[in-house]
Amino acid sequence: MTVRFSNSTGIPLIPDNAPEANPRGMAIRFSLADHVHTDIVSHSTDAFPTRDGNEFLEFLKAVAASGPDVPSPKPVETFVGTHPTALAFVQIPKPFAVSFGKEAYYGVSAFQFTNAEGKISFGRYRILPEGGTEYLTEAQVGGLSPTYHIEEIGARVKNGPIRFKILVQLAAEGDVNDDATVRWPESRPLLDLGVIELTNLVADNAAEQKHIIFDPIPRTEGIEPTADPLFELRAAIYLLSGRRRRAATLES
Repeated sequence: MTVRFSNSTGIPLIPDNAPEANPRGMAIRFSLADHVHTDIVSHSTDAFPTRDGNEFLEFLKAVAASGPDVPSPKPVETFVGTHPTALAFVQIPKPFAVSFGKEAYYGVSAFQFTNAEGKISFGRYRILPEGGTEYLTEAQVGGLSPTYHIEEIGARVKNGPIRFKILVQLAAEGDVNDDATVRWPESRPLLDLGVIELTNLVADNAAEQKHIIFDPIPRTEGIEPTADPLFELRAAIYLLSGRRRRAATLES
């Protein structure tokens, strides 16, 4: 099993203490056999701003065009004013965790799970730190170094195992399962799948980060994507991004 933690935006060198670094990401690869694996991709906000790729691209373009010198209404203000789910996502508090290992992570898209008896259930992953979440105050965030979280998680895992519970929030009959902007009530049951344990850093961490390409589409029997349009989009973008990282590594 391999885990990669990340900051938001996809910008490789974004400082850990920048507000735009939230939400944080956690991706898990389960290596099932030689060249066979399946992944879980999650982030630390239980929401997503848009229904599909076209809307998400519009959202990103609006954010990029809304610098501090742009007068209001900025493009992003106009966008969220006409897209309630994006407005809700922007307004959700995104505090700074004490550690990647003290943060909760959520799979934004639902999956179809089929058990040995053929029963089908729909669910979304939740990855929760076994010791609970813990967050910094605004004053503490102001004193963070740009590489705080990366350095902290490395030191933490050297001091002892880091454990996360893997859960699935199960949908009720009639719950929307193909739209990542529609979240299910907290009253929905949570199925406990087990605990993962992080015990050490990979041998060549920087190189492995550039090489690995996570896949949001499951590659194992009994777990399938729903009709959520984000699956194919994210898979394509992750593949493109990964290939560019690998190419840049070879060129350097």
